[in-house]
Amino acid sequence: MNIENIIQPFIKKFPGDFSGNPMQRNTPKVLFSTIAPAGFDQPRLIAFNRKLSEEIGLGTFTETDLNFLVGNQLPENIKTYATAYAGHQFGNWAGQLGDGRAILAGEITGDSGERNEIQWKGAGATPYSRHADGRAVLRSSVREYLMSEAMFHLGIPTTRALSLAFTGEEVVRDMMYNGNPELEKGAVVIRTAESFLRFGHFELMSAQQEYKTLHELADFTIENYYKEITSEGEQKYKDFFEKVCRRTADLMVEWYRVGFVHGVMNTDNMSVLGLTIDYGPYSMMDEYDLNFTPNTTDLPGRRYAFGKQGQVSQWNLWQLANALHPLIKDEKFLEEILNDYGSYFWETHDRMLCRKFGFDQLLTSDEKFFTSWQGLMQDLQLDYTLFFNRLENYDESTELKKQFENASYTFLNDEDLTRLQEFIENYQHRLEKNIISREKSLELMARTNPKFILRNYLLYQCIEEINAGKTEMLEKLTRALEHPYQELYPEFSSKRPSGYDDISGCSTLSCSS
Repeated sequence: MNIENIIQPFIKKFPGDFSGNPMQRNTPKVLFSTIAPAGFDQPRLIAFNRKLSEEIGLGTFTETDLNFLVGNQLPENIKTYATAYAGHQFGNWAGQLGDGRAILAGEITGDSGERNEIQWKGAGATPYSRHADGRAVLRSSVREYLMSEAMFHLGIPTTRALSLAFTGEEVVRDMMYNGNPELEKGAVVIRTAESFLRFGHFELMSAQQEYKTLHELADFTIENYYKEITSEGEQKYKDFFEKVCRRTADLMVEWYRVGFVHGVMNTDNMSVLGLTIDYGPYSMMDEYDLNFTPNTTDLPGRRYAFGKQGQVSQWNLWQLANALHPLIKDEKFLEEILNDYGSYFWETHDRMLCRKFGFDQLLTSDEKFFTSWQGLMQDLQLDYTLFFNRLENYDESTELKKQFENASYTFLNDEDLTRLQEFIENYQHRLEKNIISREKSLELMARTNPKFILRNYLLYQCIEEINAGKTEMLEKLTRALEHPYQELYPEFSSKRPSGYDDISGCSTLSCSS
């Protein structure tokens, strides 16, 4: 790989701590600390994303590159570092945080000029590890590697995964925080993104009243990642904030489109580029439930439940607005942008739902239709993905129960089937209001509704197999997630088996790595 081409403009631009001390500590007035990866004696490659490597300009993989993939034997031109940021966690100010398990190598420019940061996750402790070891275990690493790539192929803005490797170590983790720690296999993921800048980077500088650095950070972000902004002075920062709001709203709508639940939408897990970042206790939606949260830490309040993600993203943007207030003194402007967020989000959301149903336009009557649909989904415990697949292939000549019973997590009685039939009739009447043909309508549905989603029980099976030294499931899932709008493997196009309902890692997860 062409790792010698990695450059480090971030640490050349901002104040940092060059002590290389991995011990946890506060690092006021700086945005990063240099730190070397821990290094691992017996690494073993599990997966390498060849297509991504070529796309971002790293080229092909050779056996000698394994050391780089786990942070060993780095080139002299690379000074590795972790960034500091702050954040609100579960609605509470948490103060200084930072990259506790992530270490940045720098960035590389691809053949077409795009820039990507390269980052290890699980390569050792940093000053921001908060008494943790900075390691990662196999299960969380597999989940990040596969899900970030699944989201990319679904067409959703996201960080991506370059490699997955065993470290050769065993790591102690209490997976469910219940006082039962166990030894697990350690692993490292390399992930990439145009930038890993978060809301929390801006919150930290603002909270510390480091306004000069805040100003420079905003300029750096605009100049590198929002090049379409050409305004000057305060208007430049206004345009920046407005665009961050739009990108965030668009991202939330995309999550709703495919049924993705992040699980831990703290402000430090929000990208200022509108990317899905930090794949921890996430889940794809099985049975439709607006109150579903996959994160055991989020119980019983369910702050980050599926149906609240739009609302929470707006709350997080309020915190970003507070952080940017030293640059944008116009409080009325900030309030207007944030108040308009809801209107933009819901209109974009409802237009997305129109595409899922194959409607070519949003009508005023659709609000009532969508509300009726949501009630039906929840009451009949219908699978979010399978419902739309069944709707796309609905056949009047086939018994209704036969078409939908395998898309429900409950027994469909006569009353349920009557209700479902009434909905189908209303849906068909709504389709008659389309201007486009039914053929075009079905094409719209096919482009919008995935045939394959990376369900937690499939990830669980894959992790179990890798632990047992097998990679067939990993390879099969990788092929499937690269073509989510096709049905490559019919066995993956089924609801979660009941045997996985109460298994940790399938229905619910913790924030533990």
